[in-house]
Amino acid sequence: RDEAEIRGHRRTYVGALPGKILSGLTRAGCMNPLLMLDEIDKIGSDHRGDPASALLEVLDPEQNDTFTDHYFNVPFDLSKVLFIVTANYLHDIPRPLLDRLEVISIEGYTESEKLAIARDHLVPKVLHEHGLLPAAPQVGEEAVRAIVRGWTREAGVRNLQRSLEQLARKIARRQVESGDQAPVTVAAETITEFLGPPRFSHDEGVDGDQVGAANGLAWTSSGGEILVIEALKMPGKGKLIITGKLGEVMKESVQAAYSFTRSRAERLGLEPGELDTVDLHIHFPAGAVPKDGPSAGVTVTLALASLLSGRAVRADVAMTGEVTLRGKVLAVGGIKDKLLAAYRAGIAHVALPKANEKDLMEVPAEVRGAITFHPIEHVDELLALALRPLTGPPELAHEAIDDELRAPL
Repeated sequence: RDEAEIRGHRRTYVGALPGKILSGLTRAGCMNPLLMLDEIDKIGSDHRGDPASALLEVLDPEQNDTFTDHYFNVPFDLSKVLFIVTANYLHDIPRPLLDRLEVISIEGYTESEKLAIARDHLVPKVLHEHGLLPAAPQVGEEAVRAIVRGWTREAGVRNLQRSLEQLARKIARRQVESGDQAPVTVAAETITEFLGPPRFSHDEGVDGDQVGAANGLAWTSSGGEILVIEALKMPGKGKLIITGKLGEVMKESVQAAYSFTRSRAERLGLEPGELDTVDLHIHFPAGAVPKDGPSAGVTVTLALASLLSGRAVRADVAMTGEVTLRGKVLAVGGIKDKLLAAYRAGIAHVALPKANEKDLMEVPAEVRGAITFHPIEHVDELLALALRPLTGPPELAHEAIDDELRAPL
């Protein structure tokens, strides 16, 4: 938060020192080192100055050949220095500063990568730190997989390491209390004895083919997730109800999906004006979790089409994509993480925008081999893929929904 950390203090101050940049050059002993500035999105400004403006002079190639540190008060050429800057959130970086940077997005680890990191690095390190190597516990791959899925939800492996450390402490305590130094075998079934009940549930989609419920794919900072979207209709006056703590972009996406579905009312078997006699409720579960983005448009459209036509949605299909008022499916982001979530949930078919087909090259081969991908350009292609044939009058499907709602908990 102090600009002097970058520019240094003037010599008139007691305890004056050069800034971090020139101090780094001094330690490196050359004029062309690699300097890393960690978590630049955490900088702030106050009465002591604005560090962002000082960094602007450091990182701008048009200015950094005459950078002046207040301590030395002579220009230094920083144009040969290679700067690497890290940040968690781009939107927290001042825009003028971000314009001077070449952004390289680093994706989170896949589950297989986390397992490899745990096997080769984390488990040996944790066992050594806790003095368990003479009689090292056997922590199998399935046990680590259970920890990754049930006790962590992150892009990195920090919480995975904490869980392994907790596991090691419990094993060490058990050995000390019992006096039994024999190696312990930790299996996926016995993890709860050491770590307690799981903190997170597995990615799960819709339980069987249902009317008015569809599997969406969402992206979060910790990776991809299955997002089940539910739709329900009830007597009313044509009102649309949206719940689930949604952001403005997602609300507008739902409105676009609703308008498109309403324009196809006759194709879905509805009488003219029938939608004016019912209210439609669209809900995104996990209501306490904020959600935003346009990628749920096709899922909302499918859930509404299923609800209004009485045709069930295939439970083995998940989808992502933005929808327009004309039914076109537009590209979205986070494809790799979304497909990994579908793979974990056992989804067999994924519909994604045709424009995102190029992103499949980034998906691991094991995922590409387990999932059938369906690139689509229009919502009609999704409806043909994901809706089951109607086996009876639509009223029977809606009666089935009513029976399910009336079932005892």
